[in-house]
Amino acid sequence: MNIERQSIMSTMSAWTRRDFLRGMAGAAALGPHVVTRGVRAQGRTVRHASIGSAGMALSDMKSFAKHPAFELVAVADVDLCLAAGIQEQFPRARIYQDWRELLDKEEGQIDSVNVSTPDHMHAAIALEAIRRNKHVYVQKPLTTTIEEARVVAKQARRRGIVSQMGIQISSSVPQRLGEALAQSGIVGKIREVHAFCEKSWGWEEPLPTTGDPVPPALDWDLWLGVAETRPFIREAYHPGQWRRHVGFGTGTLGDMGCHIFSPPYRALALTSPTTITSHGPQPTRESWATRARIHYIFPGTRYTAAETLDFWWYDGGETAPETLLTAIGPERIPKTGVVFVGTDGFVVLPHVEEPFILPEAKALEAKPLVERTQAGLAPRDHYGEFLDAVLAGGRTQPSTNVSYATPLTETVLLGDVAAWFPGETLDYDSRAMRFATKRAADAHLRRSYRSGWKPEELS
Repeated sequence: MNIERQSIMSTMSAWTRRDFLRGMAGAAALGPHVVTRGVRAQGRTVRHASIGSAGMALSDMKSFAKHPAFELVAVADVDLCLAAGIQEQFPRARIYQDWRELLDKEEGQIDSVNVSTPDHMHAAIALEAIRRNKHVYVQKPLTTTIEEARVVAKQARRRGIVSQMGIQISSSVPQRLGEALAQSGIVGKIREVHAFCEKSWGWEEPLPTTGDPVPPALDWDLWLGVAETRPFIREAYHPGQWRRHVGFGTGTLGDMGCHIFSPPYRALALTSPTTITSHGPQPTRESWATRARIHYIFPGTRYTAAETLDFWWYDGGETAPETLLTAIGPERIPKTGVVFVGTDGFVVLPHVEEPFILPEAKALEAKPLVERTQAGLAPRDHYGEFLDAVLAGGRTQPSTNVSYATPLTETVLLGDVAAWFPGETLDYDSRAMRFATKRAADAHLRRSYRSGWKPEELS
């Protein structure tokens, strides 16, 4: 691949609170949705290309299209049947099957690129777009490995690229209110965090060893991309099932973790966890487990009750501990969402719903604070703030730019690494990007690439 060669050694520095604050400062400088000076002096249009055309890609394009300066110039999808759907919505967009051809032919016609593909292709596409000085909006998780995430961040910063990860819920008023309440001290310092997801992106049965005929509109080799060659299996990978499988998706944790981890990560100014332990089943060589229970320990911050913070993740039907069930009642625990356990109460933040405080007496006491805080939260357009930052020439950064998205993604992916070593506590050294006590786990911080597909920045 024609990607500029860069050594990865300098990407191994730890993600510190300074990185976090730098990302926050860039987001704060970018106020509510305001169209500023155009990318070019002669106009105010952001000319955009989408790699991916269905699912979140189509949803993203519809959201971007609400911005008056947005123009969808081109779309690439390995499945031309899916691409036909987006062309109905955006008939002027030029359609490609190969994203590399799109970037070659449209390089002078586009300002930014959307990466809404299966997870395994995020890094390769984002790095190629960044090499061409295109701003990037990348769906979550940012990448499938920690090494990839750090390299994407390094290259985006080096070239002054505007970046945004697709965790659009993080811009919603309910989520920002929940973060503010957890940070406010109304329930005291935070002792624990419990994060839940009812989804189950796993696969228990062995995959067939013989393949099915490849649909004529699908370029299967291009869909595989960086991944090792394997047969096409109907209803196993494409469309929509790739999240279940190692090497393509990142399981339930990778799918939803960036959404659900974000409120405590931002509210408590967390950095990298120091230990991670999986108490769930191990993935198979091919597929992720159908459930997970992961215990992270983070260094404490000024918002936490102790020098460390216990953070638990549950998915696929894993239930809350008895102590939490007794404290707030099973009906109050969100199927998907977060519970902040404070020294003086609880902040409960269901996913895409309004937060609430427990116990009831504490909620009554907090009502003026809640109303005052909510009134002060202006609506924020997650897609619009990316386009506005592009229009501003990169002088500002959106709220989930790489300075925020990379350490968040790294934290989530560490849970996937721990899943390979159930019952073992992994001590993680973020600065060195390695595990101090389980060196075999280091192999899961990076991935192998099919011949001819490894980005040169990762060489």
